[in-house]
Amino acid sequence: MTHKVVSIVLGGGRGTRLYPLTDQRSKPAVPIAGKYRLVDIPISNCLNSGYNKIFVLTQYNSASLNKHIKNTYNFSVFSKGFVDILAAEQTNEGDRWFEGTADAVRRTQKNLANVDYDYVLILSGDQLYQMDYEAMVNFHVNNGGEITIGTIPVTAKEAHAFGILKSNENNEIVSFVEKPSDDLLPDWTSEVPENLARQGRNYLASMGIYVFSKGVLAQLLRDNPGMDFGKEIIPEAIENNKVLSYPFDSYWTDIGTIPSFFEANISLTDNIPLFNLFGDPVFTRPRMLPPSKVSGTTLNSAILADGCIILSDKIEQSVIGIRSRIGRGTVIKRTYMMGSDYYEDLSEVVEKTSSQQPPPIGVGERCYIENAILDKNCRIGNDVRIIGGKHLLDQDFEHYTIVEGIVVVKKNAIIPNGTTIGH
Repeated sequence: MTHKVVSIVLGGGRGTRLYPLTDQRSKPAVPIAGKYRLVDIPISNCLNSGYNKIFVLTQYNSASLNKHIKNTYNFSVFSKGFVDILAAEQTNEGDRWFEGTADAVRRTQKNLANVDYDYVLILSGDQLYQMDYEAMVNFHVNNGGEITIGTIPVTAKEAHAFGILKSNENNEIVSFVEKPSDDLLPDWTSEVPENLARQGRNYLASMGIYVFSKGVLAQLLRDNPGMDFGKEIIPEAIENNKVLSYPFDSYWTDIGTIPSFFEANISLTDNIPLFNLFGDPVFTRPRMLPPSKVSGTTLNSAILADGCIILSDKIEQSVIGIRSRIGRGTVIKRTYMMGSDYYEDLSEVVEKTSSQQPPPIGVGERCYIENAILDKNCRIGNDVRIIGGKHLLDQDFEHYTIVEGIVVVKKNAIIPNGTTIGH
């Protein structure tokens, strides 16, 4: 049976942990895998699950996200489906920013009034995974849940970043702690499948994926003034409501930091990646781009998006985004190059290639780039060396940032000829 579900994707706050990628865009709009945006992941999971009534909540730097959703998710006039953005706004009830996940949903509830639904699916906008939400909703309904939380086993090292819970033999959550400290962890282990226990994944973590029965969500948000689901709403609900744990054991990663974002993208180049781009479709903006053109390049474990012109010597374990241009003699390793938003005219490219004032968009000739993220529309000149590594200290400069050894070249940055970053 198909249940009536409305989905809410939480766009997050300022996304400071993903700086500088979130300096000029909201977190859900950050490009991933060379041609998608982060927001495409939960929306695609919804559409693949048969749920096409979707709100995306955001408040910071939302212009590019608005444009992406407007150009991507257009449903037939005969369909009741939609993907709408709800941004924090000044109203008679208040003029403040969203102050947490629950506050964001509470303040946008009025937009649900004209939607026919029985269950609310609340999702995060900065996670990479593939999940059948219909199976989760069916689990919620068949087991008489009022709230169901998607859960996944994690290690002790990871547990500090999550809400950790315990459930009984009926998958009912009986206790919950948000981001436990080291001294609390020994009391929060759970029974998990043997293969996961061998990996040290003994702690049951909330994925930040929730199913609420319609009336339950409205009542909780009315009676509990808490601003955040994980910190305030869920712990109280466990005392008074039937809250279920929906176990998930496939690939899932929270990509809210630069290192996790970088590894999530680079891992897509594995022979058999944990996230399968070749299974259920990941929807995104349809672009009328030419196929990529490669000349004289050795490619090894590389992903190339559409519309690239590649003349480099070697690309290894890297993701190359749309409209990328890479010059002769260049070597790129363990790098995510996001590409560009537009093509420069050929005459401009020729002129800028000869004068290098500034360099053309893309990567120039005889460069060596490793352990880096190159944001959109970078201009990297000739003979540039960018070598990230754990030996580098975290620093922020005008055109690039170093985070845990990863060099992030900022959007629209200019890196002149002969520049060396790292050693």
